[in-house]
Amino acid sequence: MAALGALTPEQLIRAENRLLDPAPGSRIAAARDFGVDMSLLLAQLRLSPAERAEQMLEVCRSAEELRGRARRTRA
Repeated sequence: MAALGALTPEQLIRAENRLLDPAPGSRIAAARDFGVDMSLLLAQLRLSPAERAEQMLEVCRSAEELRGRARRTRA
């Protein structure tokens, strides 16, 4: 299995073009029309896999903290 790395500048440009100007009838166009925020996808693609994982862990930590507060409040 290949190691995951950040997108190359060329890959990022290609992804940005496809997300910002999707081909008519494509799944990307359908997702955009459904309401998917392409700017959020682009922001994630600009991060390295390690940065995305760190963001995910931070969200999990925040959720656990909120869950703990909710439990203490009910008790």
